[in-house]
Formats: sequence, structure tokens, C-alpha cells
Amino acid sequence: MRKRASLLAVLAAAFLSPTALAADLWTKAPAFMSPPLWAGFYAGLSAGGSWATAETPFSSSNLSGLLGGGQLGYNWQAGQVVFGVEGDFQASTQSTSSNGAIGGIPFTVDQKLPWFATFRGRLGYGLGSWLLYVTGGAGWMNYQMDVTALGGSVSDHTMKAAWTLGGGVEWMFEPHWSAKLEYLYLDSSTSSVTLFGSTFTGRAKDNIVRLGVNYHF
Repeated sequence: MRKRASLLAVLAAAFLSPTALAADLWTKAPAFMSPPLWAGFYAGLSAGGSWATAETPFSSSNLSGLLGGGQLGYNWQAGQVVFGVEGDFQASTQSTSSNGAIGGIPFTVDQKLPWFATFRGRLGYGLGSWLLYVTGGAGWMNYQMDVTALGGSVSDHTMKAAWTLGGGVEWMFEPHWSAKLEYLYLDSSTSSVTLFGSTFTGRAKDNIVRLGVNYHF
């Protein structure tokens, strides 16, 4: 009788021990955490359109055109909060020409924006494969102004410092690939030239809408 009881005890221990061990491992194993979707380096291309109010003391005109270029950035992610930095360079076809007169003397003001660049911070909120973000920082603009009157001309083609602010939405449509729609406001510093005793100042306030595609490394 005692031998049977001992045998049953051994069989019960052998049967229950793996079950208890498995239950213990199940309760102690850390929960699986998926890697942050947006963290890391990325690079891509973008294109779109832009329109600016090109202002001088004597005229105001629409400085509009197409643009295209590329961007490079890095994201950090903490939960659903995504923050990072991004730099971009864009070539632009923006140009305008306006005419006027001072004291009966006709003049022409030509304004162009061949390129601009920005370096910005980004702060966003991730919703699965979607990212909503705001962005802002510093910019540089090749804002060109040429004034012509009575066969004489004067120009300012120097690079101008600027500031920028905007926002956008980005969608991770494939592993490592995302598409974005973005708006930026870019405001340059003032250009100033003098011709025949008259001073002309100009300033570009640029609105930028662009689509982009990024590859995430």
C-alpha cells in the first residue's frame, strides 16, 4: 500500500512540475514590445509648389513657382511621441517682375527665388503608421532683386537668413518607406538697393506646399 502511494506521489510531481514551470515562465516573461516605428535616420525627395508676396515700397507682386529637392533627418521616439531634426534643400522656379514710376521715371523690379534651405526641429504624435507633426527652425534663401531704370541697374543676389514654421502628416505605407504632405511658411530678411537716389527694399514671405517620399534606414 505504501509503495502504491509513493508511486502516485512521484507521478503527480512529474505531471505537475512542467505545468507549474510553464505557468511561472508565462507570468515572468516580459511583454513583447514592437520596435519604434519612426526612430532612426531617413532620407528622401520632395516636390511641390510655392507662392510668396514679394514686397517693395513701390509694388507688391506674386512670386510663385514650382520646387523640388531632398531632405535628410533623424527621429527619436518615446511611446507615441516622435521628435527629431531635419534639413532640406529645394530648387525653385519662383520669379516675378513689376513696373512702376518715381517722379515720372519708370523702373522695373525683377525678383527671383532660385533656391532655399532649412534646418528644423520636428515634434509629432504617432498613430500607428501615421504621424502628425509640427516643425520650425532656421532657413536660408537665395532671394534675388534687380532694379532697372533709365538704362541703369542695381542688384542684390546675396543669401538671406530666414525663419520657418509649419506642419504636416506622414504615412508609413511600406516597411522603411513613408510619404508626407507638408506646409511651410518661410520669411526672409530684407534686401536693399539704391538706384539714382531711390532706395528699393524687398522681402519674400513664402508659402510652401510639397509632397515627399522618405526611406527609413
